[in-house]
Amino acid sequence: MTETGRVLGADAERSEARDKVTGRARYAAEYRPPDRLHAWPVPATVARGRVTEIDPGPALAVRGVRAVLTHENAPRVAAPDDATLAVLQDDRVPHRGWYVALVVADTLENARAGAAAVRVSYATEEHDVLLSRDRPGLRTPEEANGGHPGLRERGDPDGAFASAAVRVEAEYALTALHNHPMEPHAATAHWKDDGTLTVQDSSQGANTVREVLARMFGLERRQVTVVSEHVGGGFGSKGTPRPHVVLAVMASRHTGRPVTLALPRRQLAAVVGHRAPTLHRVRLGAGADGVITALDHEVVTRTSRVREFVEQAAVPGRVMYTSPNSRTVHRVVDLDVPTPSWMRAPGEASGMYALESAMDELAEAAGIDPVELRLRNEPDTEPDSGRPFSSRGLPGCLREGARRFGWQERDPRPGARREGDLLIGSGVAASTYPVLVGPSRASASAEPGGRHVIRVNATDIGTGARTVLGQIAAQALGVPLDAVRVDVGSTELPAAPLAGGSSGTASWGWAVHRACEALAALLAERGGTVPPEGLTATADTREEAGAEVPYARHAFGAVFAEVSADTVTGEVRARRLLGVFAAGRILNPRTAWSQLTGGMTMGLGMALTEGSTLDARFGDIAECDLASYHVPVCADVPSVEAYWLEEDDPHLNPMGSKGIGEIGIVGTAAAIGNALRHALGARLREPPFTPDKVLARLHRDPRR
Repeated sequence: MTETGRVLGADAERSEARDKVTGRARYAAEYRPPDRLHAWPVPATVARGRVTEIDPGPALAVRGVRAVLTHENAPRVAAPDDATLAVLQDDRVPHRGWYVALVVADTLENARAGAAAVRVSYATEEHDVLLSRDRPGLRTPEEANGGHPGLRERGDPDGAFASAAVRVEAEYALTALHNHPMEPHAATAHWKDDGTLTVQDSSQGANTVREVLARMFGLERRQVTVVSEHVGGGFGSKGTPRPHVVLAVMASRHTGRPVTLALPRRQLAAVVGHRAPTLHRVRLGAGADGVITALDHEVVTRTSRVREFVEQAAVPGRVMYTSPNSRTVHRVVDLDVPTPSWMRAPGEASGMYALESAMDELAEAAGIDPVELRLRNEPDTEPDSGRPFSSRGLPGCLREGARRFGWQERDPRPGARREGDLLIGSGVAASTYPVLVGPSRASASAEPGGRHVIRVNATDIGTGARTVLGQIAAQALGVPLDAVRVDVGSTELPAAPLAGGSSGTASWGWAVHRACEALAALLAERGGTVPPEGLTATADTREEAGAEVPYARHAFGAVFAEVSADTVTGEVRARRLLGVFAAGRILNPRTAWSQLTGGMTMGLGMALTEGSTLDARFGDIAECDLASYHVPVCADVPSVEAYWLEEDDPHLNPMGSKGIGEIGIVGTAAAIGNALRHALGARLREPPFTPDKVLARLHRDPRR
């Protein structure tokens, strides 16, 4: 316990930190059951077509190769709901990188050599991978990702825009982005003699993996155990099962031995999801006072022909600002590309880049300070639904961020600040992310000797979930944190939702809190005495967490950025990032700071370094490894500051917390883009803002 007697809210170190730094923590590819084999997949080398012939002979001749699985001999599985998992079931090639074979060998090296020896012939078909704003085939889906309507319209946005005193109409383009967690997608699968299956998987949700594998391989749920005890990052790409786990299970069934498959990093871009590119058109109309009268946000994006996934990038416009006349619409086209999927802050990250850039342009057109403009457009209720906000800390974040950043000292004139060859600018953008929560189960046990054990199938993907759940339990039980052990990451534990949508702690913690409350009551009835066999209480929040909520629940934030642009080299550097967030009660300042600054760093990458492009001729992703896909490193982030407001929101969960894993990324790219506009006196609308783009813009202006 802390000196004040409170564990929750204390600056606690991660409980698993020593295991990770000493190598005791085991990840999915590090399990070594006896007689384990290794697998290496073979991706298609054409953009679209069919496999006409596979010759496994050269691969089988490689030393140590035990099997080559193809669509001709791989185990048959039931059709999954997610068609990206229907691997090695037929001869089709829907996009480049689709798996057409799997080589299994006694060592990783031999499996890789065998995969290189497989000979595949194709009948190619014409492919189409090009996305544009007005291309044929665009349609408005009934729903975008997350169940959001594809189109929402209120009032008369066209008429209101036409009659507005101040108007901004701008187009923005965001390239595709890839998650690239440090631990690649990996699984170790083992069929046992009794017909049961055990899988160690790099996943953000073991329960979902178990459900999918049971259906596909014709098993009862009780026959499948999935373990995801330690996961080296995911950022959404491990939020649902991926082909690697299905292939590992197939290979184990085919060979009768345990099989480990760790996907090569160069293959990840094509098979584990990515953030789809989005093309935005934003129209904002306002009165002379800057108050918005019309908001129109159109998003054009792509999905694959395998499975539909529509990035919900227009949705933030339904939440953020006063907008009596509004249209937010998604348009999508099916192309011969890998299937997009979840990537940290899906929808908000890309949608808020466009909206917050347009807000900056509106501030300039209206002659109003960008912070003040946002404050003037604070809505009384959520614009789209009309529901009251459970809490809305955005004004406080803007004001506190401006104070800490020194915004009032900023010269508003673009291009006015110079240090030698460097132009210096500062910018601001708002952040938002919804409060999501799912039903969860948990158990809490008291053992003789004062030990307490919490069991919940949560997934710690590097966020410190074990530690925070332990703090929730210790606080509810009134015991020190070191008297609590938290077991997570296995389907043998009480069922819990996946780690995604910044919903993990809110969902799991709710069940842990309730279980500990029940255990504390049992202990009180016994006068604090624990019987020799121990004492256990359980909780299921299905009724509470699943109840209809009359409030709009969101976290908010404001990100401020200072950048420099080199007029000789075109290099842009983020010299300072500062964020202030309103995310309910902060349960652990240490892990919260890590999540918020990590998100802001990811937003910096989105703005300055990260991008994925498709080669139109071959349908191939050019930036498919960390040598070409540039994630920020320590040298890129000289100063990142994260702060938060004390926010008491009684309409959330017993802890009063909101998710913090994703909100940090949301406003950062726009803040950097707005700062770059302030530095250059010219706006770039297509991140990443690389030197070639900066120099091209500078050379358009003879004054530079």
